[in-house]
Amino acid sequence: MTSNALSARSRALAALCVAVALWCAPAQAQSQEQSGAAAREAELNAAYEAGIKAGTRGPADIKLIDQATLAIPADTIFIPKAEGMRMLRALGNTVSGDTHQGLVLGLKSTDGWIVVVRYLKEGYIKDDEAKDWNADELLQNLKEGTAESNKDRVARGFPEVEIIGWIEKPTYESKSHELVWSLRSKHKGEPDGGVNGVNYNTYALGRDGYFSLNLLTNTSRVNGDKKVAHTLLDGLNYDSGKRYEDFNPSTDHIAAYGIAALVGGIAAKKLGLLALIGAFVLKFAKIIALGVAAFFGGLWKFFGGRRKTEI
Repeated sequence: MTSNALSARSRALAALCVAVALWCAPAQAQSQEQSGAAAREAELNAAYEAGIKAGTRGPADIKLIDQATLAIPADTIFIPKAEGMRMLRALGNTVSGDTHQGLVLGLKSTDGWIVVVRYLKEGYIKDDEAKDWNADELLQNLKEGTAESNKDRVARGFPEVEIIGWIEKPTYESKSHELVWSLRSKHKGEPDGGVNGVNYNTYALGRDGYFSLNLLTNTSRVNGDKKVAHTLLDGLNYDSGKRYEDFNPSTDHIAAYGIAALVGGIAAKKLGLLALIGAFVLKFAKIIALGVAAFFGGLWKFFGGRRKTEI
């Protein structure tokens, strides 16, 4: 065979290899994507099951470290720290063991929310900034912080989250030392007019720091679900000596930032915008027994159908 013939055959073989590679690549990518999604769903279901087994059903009083007690109502369950962190990570969130205290979940078949309980021992938070803060500036800080947390989501194969705007602008009750604000968010690329994710944030200030109770729901449910957040906030009671009023300026540590940071920079960087992946089934597909008592069965989806956001 001549050298020209060999060269022609080599070129033809090379072209065939390229064609096969181009044909196989989309199929392989699709297979890997499906495999990754299946693995994430399996981990979320396993994390949810482990959380329920370790949880405490309401009504109950939950001791929160050395700071406070949280009263959870009937038809809810408190998921402890380790199991709660596993659930949040399975939902695509970055979670800090230094701040996370647990989760509260609704157990009714119509429930579709999570409340994330965290505590930051940052010192006494001065609240005088609440009189004249700028909501637009605080919103921009949150957007910048969310852009940073998206790097971790992308690295782990989860969609990026984008803040759309306020659902409820920041309000602070100086008598109860409670802060409330809420954001509307979505996965990047999703239409703004659809059903989007909501972080409904409530805070209770104390002598040594503050608790954050972050309700995760969506725009179609938030008006009803936010009652849960307020019920839990009202049920959080600091221990004697740990209350905001117990602050002693001569001995206690004062935080390096004021209350505005709980809506802006600190909220974005230390607490982050949490996300829910609504397509995953979180409720049991089987009965789970705890001792001689059987826990709930059935299927339950957080946002219904295969849709949208976290956070």
